[in-house]
Amino acid sequence: MSTTNIRPYKGILPSIGSDNYIDKSAILVGDITLSDDVSIWPLVAARGDVNTITIGARTNIQDGTVLHVTRKSSENPQGNPLIIGSDVTVGHKCMLHGCQLGDRILVGMGAIIMDGAVIEDDVFIGAGSLVPPNKTLLSGYLYVGNPVKQARPLKESEAAFLKQSAINYVELKNEYLNN
Repeated sequence: MSTTNIRPYKGILPSIGSDNYIDKSAILVGDITLSDDVSIWPLVAARGDVNTITIGARTNIQDGTVLHVTRKSSENPQGNPLIIGSDVTVGHKCMLHGCQLGDRILVGMGAIIMDGAVIEDDVFIGAGSLVPPNKTLLSGYLYVGNPVKQARPLKESEAAFLKQSAINYVELKNEYLNN
């Protein structure tokens, strides 16, 4: 891990848990907290400058994803931090902005999740989907589209894959750490 890609903002440096992999091309700035076994892949940009970013254990943030937050204001006194739970897989080139994700979620490649959206546990979001501001996605479903719509309940195999995907990425990041 290069110290040039982990940067302070206003004196606040990202807090990094144990056994994490952060690619040297990823940039983490400011008030960011990573739990254990997190992987941050090439070209991820995470900016915890005007609010906080929290990423749970065994979560993977894949190549080219942008993570950002919404500043506090008189209209929105708390702003919108970015909170990502545990065992979450965020696919390549996603945009997560000031939203909340529970545990065991798969965010398909190129998906966009906007300010104030809440994604409950055990959700699949299809590639290229757009989750509009302040939308709540209920647990146990596949969501697809622009704007996103509830497609159907998750199959048992899909629900099992949510956890397995996180395990796969923990194994992969361990290979990178031991390389």
